[in-house]
Amino acid sequence: MGADREGGARRRPMRAVAYAACGAVLLAGCASMPDSGDLRNVESTPRQDTEVRVFAMPPREDAPPSEIVQGFLEALTSDDPTYATARQYLTPAASQQWKPDLSTTVLANGPDIQIDHVTGRDDSEDYAFTLTGSKVAQVDAQESYTPLVGRYSQPVHLTRQKKTGQWRIDVLPQGVVMGQSDFQRNYMSVNKYYFASNASAQPGAPATAVADPVYVRERVDAMTQVVRSVLDGPTHWLSPVVRSSFPTGTALRRGVASLTPDDQNKLTVPLNEKASRVGRQQCLEMATQLLFTLQSLTPTVDAVALQRADGSTLCTLGENRAETIAARGSVKRPEYLYFIDDKDRLVRISSTGGSGTTAVPVPGALGEGTQKLRSAAVSWDERTAAGVGLDGKSLFVASLAPGGSLRDPVLHSQGKTENDRLTAPSWDAQGDLWVADRDPARPRLMALEQGAGQPLDVRIPGLNGRIQAVRVAADGVRIALVVENQDRKRSLLIGRIERDERDGQQPVVSVLELRSAAPALEDVTAMSWAGDSRLVVAGQEQGGVQTMRYAQVDGSTPEGPGPAAIPGVRSIAASQDDRLPLVAYSEDGIVRLPSGAQWQKVVKDGSAPVYPG
Repeated sequence: MGADREGGARRRPMRAVAYAACGAVLLAGCASMPDSGDLRNVESTPRQDTEVRVFAMPPREDAPPSEIVQGFLEALTSDDPTYATARQYLTPAASQQWKPDLSTTVLANGPDIQIDHVTGRDDSEDYAFTLTGSKVAQVDAQESYTPLVGRYSQPVHLTRQKKTGQWRIDVLPQGVVMGQSDFQRNYMSVNKYYFASNASAQPGAPATAVADPVYVRERVDAMTQVVRSVLDGPTHWLSPVVRSSFPTGTALRRGVASLTPDDQNKLTVPLNEKASRVGRQQCLEMATQLLFTLQSLTPTVDAVALQRADGSTLCTLGENRAETIAARGSVKRPEYLYFIDDKDRLVRISSTGGSGTTAVPVPGALGEGTQKLRSAAVSWDERTAAGVGLDGKSLFVASLAPGGSLRDPVLHSQGKTENDRLTAPSWDAQGDLWVADRDPARPRLMALEQGAGQPLDVRIPGLNGRIQAVRVAADGVRIALVVENQDRKRSLLIGRIERDERDGQQPVVSVLELRSAAPALEDVTAMSWAGDSRLVVAGQEQGGVQTMRYAQVDGSTPEGPGPAAIPGVRSIAASQDDRLPLVAYSEDGIVRLPSGAQWQKVVKDGSAPVYPG
């Protein structure tokens, strides 16, 4: 399965392109090659559900220039692992210089082909075209996805080969270009895993696994692709805050072209000499990285064996042991769902309870009702809670243990109105508490170490707007922010949390390289983490249409349908464990969405639902 996918059957829309005369594979929506030299745009192939391999067509004898360009673009969308057929449309020199793995540019539709009328004459020995379209995204050489906007325009030049008289492309853009539906058919999102390097884990505690989503070609030996990608290291955006246990230079052993699990669902990975001398604990961490990654790709691998260059076994790891080596947010199943009741107290119900379940006040001061609350957050271990007072001015922290007293607020806001004061708080996996102050006179993001002490002002270079909502990822190295701009439109941004800790001084905490996680939404109203690299978002699309959808941290849209939209959503709570229901606070009160069911009412008079985090 792909990164943070919904459960159930996956759609596998594909297309087949038949070889001209053999008819071995049925044609399914592919472009036909014209007999004349008329120019035709290459349309992106509609998605389909058939499990069919896609083969490229080689150039036809005496094909005109327009057909050569069209055939080349079609060949880019095939399942050819090395683009060997696509290279047949190029001159030998152009084929040698072309690097298809450099990037994949995704356009809203298939690239349009515009002819250069200066060179495009019947008696000309060269033709010039321009490929155009509307950019959607680009996948770089690290398989990292980045949303894009704007126009795409790249030249393509053809020349007639003197020896053969055939037209071939001699100038073309580097990388690959295709329409959005072809990209969705050809590529899949996979979480590869590394370990948090800026988190202060306790001695003996499991490492914190961090998901690093990448896009790989789905039917071109995806398993070997993702293993190589893990060995190559994290993507540039994530690399400052994670580490890999694989020694630098580790790669598959020379001669290993493909990896396949055995009949016991164990994948053996032969490594080069760079990994031959690692210790047992390091080897187990290496195997954990691969096992978590492969389970994001497919459920058919439940053990990994690493081999030395000489063929001997370094270590073997099963999924039960992997959970003791590293912790993932997606496997932390919370005990309770929490919310604010009609008496402005923090209450809880079983995380798996259905509609009609009776909520009870949490143990301790925040469940007594003495201090009225408007929002709250519960630590990952469910031992501590933080609550914002009803007027939004003060932040309280209290133990979730019977008999605890309410201490003085840990933080105050000077904002003049409720909407200009504190946001709902959020805990990270290390026990630090995060909250934003929306005071226009001093807007800021703050972190309180272990929920106490002097708040640290978090640096956010490049922030353009005022933070309206804060949610820290379970891994503690990424943060989701809803930011309102001058036009009062709200966007969802993901930032990387970096900590510069110096002896005897307060650490300097920064959120860097903000990027959009829901570029298709023009106004975001609510969000929550819903997996290792996925969020659930409510907001408005272009034109004001209300929607609720899943979004990847890289700005891509996960495969499969999103949850059914409901009116008036004010907040969302999703567990990192996708077996638990999605919960929302809307005009109907607090509602929940169990897997495979419709929205169900939990309570009418309640607000601000949260799972731990």
